[in-house]
Amino acid sequence: MVLSNAAPRSSSYWQPPSQDAYKLNFDAAVFSDLKCSGVGAIIRNSAGEVMAGMSAKGEYVHNSDEAKALGCRKALEFSMEAEFSNMVIEGDNSNIMRAIASSTINNSLYGHIVDDIRHYISGRQFVAFSCVKREGNMVAHSLARFARNIVDDLHWMENEPTPAVDALHHDRLHINE
Repeated sequence: MVLSNAAPRSSSYWQPPSQDAYKLNFDAAVFSDLKCSGVGAIIRNSAGEVMAGMSAKGEYVHNSDEAKALGCRKALEFSMEAEFSNMVIEGDNSNIMRAIASSTINNSLYGHIVDDIRHYISGRQFVAFSCVKREGNMVAHSLARFARNIVDDLHWMENEPTPAVDALHHDRLHINE
């Protein structure tokens, strides 16, 4: 397992992983009016092609950090069910990405979720963490926001998720900038 510096990168655009890896981007949104949250995740290869995507409703949480931690855990569960390994896990919340990438005990309110995430990735071939600015995470953000409209989890395999087509197009225009 590789624990990379999880500080936000200076790039405002999504960047593909190395040739031998996949990138899992995730995001979460809190819908206070509906008393629930939403999770979005997208897995892409080094060419930027969609391998899998997910939009799901989650439990109600009171803050963004807890929502993002739960979102990361749900996204990892999804990636494991779809049998992806050799991944870079990327989110836009620096608190969560640092907590996950750190080897120290996390005593925060979401520490148990961080422990779950660390357990999920233990023993996997290659896992790196990075934090990206929101602009570089818009596909996952679109899927998390879309969860407001669904009842059951939606999964896309090797198809572009319709709710995120505009964000995917934007990412393709700016790859390697």
